[in-house]
Amino acid sequence: MPDSDYTIPIQRVQSFVALALRRGWDIEPMMRAAGISPMLFAQGRSRVTMRQASALVRQLWAITDDELMGLGRTAVPRGTSRLVGSAVLATAHDVGSALERYVEFNRAIPGTPEVYMTHSAEETVLAVDLSRVDRPISLLVDAMLATGHRLLEWATGRRIALRRVEVPYPKPDDVDDYNLIFAAPVFFDAPRAAMVLDNAILTTPLIRDETELGQFIARAPADLLIRHEGGVTVTDQVRRMLIRDIGREWSTTEQLATRLAMSPQTLRRKLRAEGTSIREIRDRILRDAAIDSLSRGAETIAALSQRLGFSEPSAFTRAFRRWTGSAPRSYQPRGQRGRVSRGSAPYR
Repeated sequence: MPDSDYTIPIQRVQSFVALALRRGWDIEPMMRAAGISPMLFAQGRSRVTMRQASALVRQLWAITDDELMGLGRTAVPRGTSRLVGSAVLATAHDVGSALERYVEFNRAIPGTPEVYMTHSAEETVLAVDLSRVDRPISLLVDAMLATGHRLLEWATGRRIALRRVEVPYPKPDDVDDYNLIFAAPVFFDAPRAAMVLDNAILTTPLIRDETELGQFIARAPADLLIRHEGGVTVTDQVRRMLIRDIGREWSTTEQLATRLAMSPQTLRRKLRAEGTSIREIRDRILRDAAIDSLSRGAETIAALSQRLGFSEPSAFTRAFRRWTGSAPRSYQPRGQRGRVSRGSAPYR
């Protein structure tokens, strides 16, 4: 299963629905086009794939012609980010100068929130002042910060660890994807949106040029929001190894620890420090694979449960309810819900 098939909490989509209601946008047809069923809103543990969330964002971009979808004082036309990125890459040679150019060019864009940079003895803060934005949408704030972070990583061709991330909204309930997005501590209810870097990063040279920028921008927003292969946390490494075990016998803790050149006790301790366990990682892999398949309508529930290694569809359905609070049929496209296989009763 590719990394793009990670899932995100339904609360992320609910924030877009609230935004649409406030602005009078007709979001129902956009949700249908993205394959997001209204049935999912009944359960707080429901999830959607990054493919679905990205489709919804792209439709909102098209309808509003506003890259920030209300985060700015006025609309920021599509294509603005590409122009700014081209200007930065044409005039900067390392991370430090790239951040300086971005701050300078941002001031020339009407309607965008103020971006500023501060330095201390050990760290550099790139911040966005959203104090004048009414109820900033958490996913948009996170996407804005994550996109800037991914752009730096792409431009330098290396991983850039963040010291911390600050966001100007309360910590949401049942949202568990911050480590996946940032792999850094997140501080909520901050007066600004900011990413904080170690000063040692500033001299890292840029290796990309503006002719390559189009491919990077074209992957927005999905590939820019989620951290992909090469993640440095132990959770990332264990996930990549376990994904290969789908549908067969799972690797044991001892086998995983051996591949990571550590003892089983050390592996468990490191995963606990990252807030997870091998069983939780395994369950999330199965959950995300199941949601992706169901939302695509690619398989019957019976075929899916067999591929994921369940003894029978009813066992898969019980596990799926435990993961999401909903029946598998809630995630199937309209017209396929309840379909298991020819001649079989649907598992609900």
